[in-house]
Amino acid sequence: MFGRIAGRYDLANRLLSCGMDLSWRRRLVGAASRAKPGAILDLATGSGDVALALGRAISGAHVTGMDFCLPMLAQAEKKKAAAGDKAYPNVRFEPGDGLSLPLPDKTFDVVTIAFGLRNMADRHRSLTEMHRVLRPGGRLLVLEFSQPKPPFRALYLFYLRHILPILAGWITADRQAYVYLNKTIEDFPGPQKLSEEIVRAGFKTASAQRMTLGVVALHEAVS
Repeated sequence: MFGRIAGRYDLANRLLSCGMDLSWRRRLVGAASRAKPGAILDLATGSGDVALALGRAISGAHVTGMDFCLPMLAQAEKKKAAAGDKAYPNVRFEPGDGLSLPLPDKTFDVVTIAFGLRNMADRHRSLTEMHRVLRPGGRLLVLEFSQPKPPFRALYLFYLRHILPILAGWITADRQAYVYLNKTIEDFPGPQKLSEEIVRAGFKTASAQRMTLGVVALHEAVS
């Protein structure tokens, strides 16, 4: 599914979020920067926006963008190449499955994942893998859609169910993909429940910051 929409994925994100996805990602990159990491894994990197932003913001860090959708990784490589050979010497993209990372234990100082956790077939297994590849005291940063509180929640759900699929169908010519994505957003746990899941996966602490009336939350955990 992601392979089908890879070519227009970024455009759809910009238009469907009214450009707010850029500010959400900046918050994630800012939180990662404050950790002063030497090695970062951006899991479910998709078209590479977060990995490349991390590479720009933290020049001393080595950033690995990983995804198992090869057409999305091709889009990420295209962006990196368009910027020139010397623009991102600290960023590389690799294929990999978030449920079984092809990486050794305790490799990274920070793991980031933006709008990818809800698409994992086994969320607990994925979080456990993220914990495994983090060094002790390392940081997990999860940027994900969340559950707004009433009364805004009703308006938000109406947009998700009835308006967003139509707009996405016009943009990507694949309305069905966004029907699926809307369901994953509706079914995804709120900040408190997700924080509890993160702790059950082995992390010592987990907290969340709501953004944009609760549409999105940035979760931070310590391994």
